[in-house]
Amino acid sequence: MGLWGGRFQEGSSSMFKQVNDSLPFDRILASQDIRGSIVWSRAIAKAGVLTVDEQQQIETTLNELLSKAEANELDFDASSEEDIHSFIEATLIEKLGDLGRKLHTGRSRNDQVATDFRLWCKEHLQSLKDDLLAIKKSLVLSADNNRDVILPGYTHLQRAQPVRYPHWCLAYVEMLKRDISRLDDLLARMNQCPLGSGALAGTVYAIDRQEIAEQLNFASPCLNSLDAVSDRDYVLELLFCASTSMMHLSRMAEDLIFFNSGEAGFITLGDAVTSGSSLMPQKKNPDALELMRGKCGRVFGSLQALLVTMKGLPLAYNKDMQEDKEGAFDAVNQWHICLCIAAEVVDTIKLDSARCAQAAKQGYANATELADYLVAKGIPFRTAHDISGQIVLAAIEQNKPIENLSLSELQAVSDVIEDDVFAVLELEYLVDKRNILGGTGAKPVFDALDYELKSLKD
Repeated sequence: MGLWGGRFQEGSSSMFKQVNDSLPFDRILASQDIRGSIVWSRAIAKAGVLTVDEQQQIETTLNELLSKAEANELDFDASSEEDIHSFIEATLIEKLGDLGRKLHTGRSRNDQVATDFRLWCKEHLQSLKDDLLAIKKSLVLSADNNRDVILPGYTHLQRAQPVRYPHWCLAYVEMLKRDISRLDDLLARMNQCPLGSGALAGTVYAIDRQEIAEQLNFASPCLNSLDAVSDRDYVLELLFCASTSMMHLSRMAEDLIFFNSGEAGFITLGDAVTSGSSLMPQKKNPDALELMRGKCGRVFGSLQALLVTMKGLPLAYNKDMQEDKEGAFDAVNQWHICLCIAAEVVDTIKLDSARCAQAAKQGYANATELADYLVAKGIPFRTAHDISGQIVLAAIEQNKPIENLSLSELQAVSDVIEDDVFAVLELEYLVDKRNILGGTGAKPVFDALDYELKSLKD
């Protein structure tokens, strides 16, 4: 059933229908479309378009369709309708005859689809927050189970300074907390209802848009009809949230892929999230992490595609905007899958604490502590930095760590060095000396971890 037939004497060509029809993908909005239609029927009944009996018949039938939609029992494949809106309306007319034709009075597909899509986005925000909380929980529990493990920290993929494993976990927890806060911010901005804005200029019927918004669980109605039907900022923001969070997951995946490599050997991953080789029997590949890293491009692409689509569009609605949905549906689905698999991966991590500690002692990570030690002896930092570098060079020439040089060898570079230097060069000292807020010391790390554990219980 075409929603725009009247003035047309010929039907659409098969090629045009192929590019124009959106039911194959916007069918996902069935329940949102039906709920919006129920509320709209109440609004136009109050405006005198429908009698009480007519509205009740429409609402009863729509509720029957809603039950079928929620049970995935609507037969879309047998339909030749253009989109989900015409499908629901055609089904209603099939059941109610001309009464079904009254529902669309005063409404446009422009405000209808804008309302449906906002509802869909809103309804996915909480489930995505739950996904983010799940991976956050996995990281916090992994940190709690491995409180005393120390591994190298890296800059430029070169060993830098050692850190506690919980400190590494909590770095990603901070990223996840920002991801959650972005979804909260998005909800505050998108929580307005477009229904009642018509095609672009509102409606002549005396409907109560505030009541419509409240019945659909929006905070308020959109304030400008032109903006209401043409705004897709909320989709762009959702895609940005997805892209940023996927970038965080990709960074974590990259870390874990390296930690799991034979060259590092810090962790092993469970069989459930790895795969083997069709040729090499010994292989155990971190495919779940690699796929998570790879899917970033797909999500980023959806954001870029919609930005490009929207950048040159005049007010108000343009059919280009039909391109907003497939990318968003896919991006949200991929994000959800990746958050779930990330939690599964973290839950399988087993650390080799001895290998981690051995690596943390390599790479002359205690050179900075040696410089700080010299500063404490009254040497200016820049001079201390030079002296420490000379000692590193001497250690490299002997293929030894700094702490294995003799006191006389150290004093040959600087006579202010005394026997107390060796305690400063110990691994635990390197980590725990940084005992300030946000540092790697036991107290700030465990305080932060205990806070996150408490937040999980709360």
